[in-house]
Amino acid sequence: MYEQYPDRKIVCLDMRSFYASCAAADEGLDVMNTPIAIIGNQEQKGSVVLAASPPLKKEFGVKTGTRLFEIPDHPDIRIIEPKMGFFVNVSMEITRLLSEYVPKEAIHVYSVDESFIDLSGTERLWGPIEETIQRIQDDLLDMFQLPSAMGMGPNMLMSKLALDIEAKKTGFARWTYEDVPKKLWPVSPLREMWGIGPRMEKNLNGMGIFSVGDLANSSLAELESKFGVMGNQLYHHAWGIDLSDLGSSIIEGQVSYGKGQILFRDYRKPEDILAVVLEMTEDVARRAREAGKVGRTVHLGVGYSKDAFGGGFHRSRSMEEGTNDTMKIYNMCVKLLAEHFEELPVRRLSVTLSNLEPEHSMQLSLFDVQKWRNRKLGAAMDQIRSKYGSASLLRAVSYTDAGTARTRAKLIGGHKAE
Repeated sequence: MYEQYPDRKIVCLDMRSFYASCAAADEGLDVMNTPIAIIGNQEQKGSVVLAASPPLKKEFGVKTGTRLFEIPDHPDIRIIEPKMGFFVNVSMEITRLLSEYVPKEAIHVYSVDESFIDLSGTERLWGPIEETIQRIQDDLLDMFQLPSAMGMGPNMLMSKLALDIEAKKTGFARWTYEDVPKKLWPVSPLREMWGIGPRMEKNLNGMGIFSVGDLANSSLAELESKFGVMGNQLYHHAWGIDLSDLGSSIIEGQVSYGKGQILFRDYRKPEDILAVVLEMTEDVARRAREAGKVGRTVHLGVGYSKDAFGGGFHRSRSMEEGTNDTMKIYNMCVKLLAEHFEELPVRRLSVTLSNLEPEHSMQLSLFDVQKWRNRKLGAAMDQIRSKYGSASLLRAVSYTDAGTARTRAKLIGGHKAE
């Protein structure tokens, strides 16, 4: 059945324990033999481990997400602060190394520590694919002291699955279409399958689908009826079929634009909370505008502080017409906060715009003369920020004590650049 589908030589490269490995190399340490914890803020005992070296995980049981105060007081453990600018620079140098083997069009940087590479046709230059992969891994180790894992498959999906399910344990794995029944179908729970999150897993479980094999042998018509295009993709992905081009989204179609952050301190006043919500809304609306999308549903998530014993709420509300106007999205968040806020200290916030559709579907009402003017103003602000940086143009709330945008503009990935 696979004769009609492409059989490319796609490799998914993952830098093992990337942050810990980079930090170890910078400090002259061996990441495979030194217990290393990357901690963002060593002043706060509640800070979480952002990355852990293999010995730290194996010998001390410390992994990503462990709190600083939970790390054993042991002289062998090295606690290092992340240098995000350094990590990004290393990632860029890795991409330059890959470009020595293939043209830049054959490289898709998926994240700071993961890339897809199309090695199709390189046999004429470098010989057998497996030897080329080994040469790349050796170069990464020799030049950067960074261990890696690589999964190979006939498409992006299969290479990623080969990486996540097998290669991260063995260093390298090659999956073919013939491997689908014996290697992919046994995968369970479903959230172990790339592209299936907890919510989708719950929905599929409710249909009696608990493994990838169950999904592959389900009714395509029933999946499409319940999940639409996503149902079609899930079915074909369970068979290892992926027709996406290198660099495109494997799960086609952005279903939402969102932003979340953990606050630097507890926020208690609604006006302070809304100051941050406005900053976040600005970012969400900008991304929607740049993609030419509008959304009808606004989601607001609020997480209370541990001092209030946690908890919180996540509520949404839909509008009659889609929008990417910052203030319209923000005003909906204001309503949601007013209705559900319990006057408890807040430590986490999220804003999401979903139920997306193309922007050209937005109607210009004769009774809303400001709509097009606001759209042009938003686009102008986006262009300024794109050219001069995210902090080049901020709303007044960002200059209050509650604002976080100015501080976060100096960070990379939420952490110090150097």
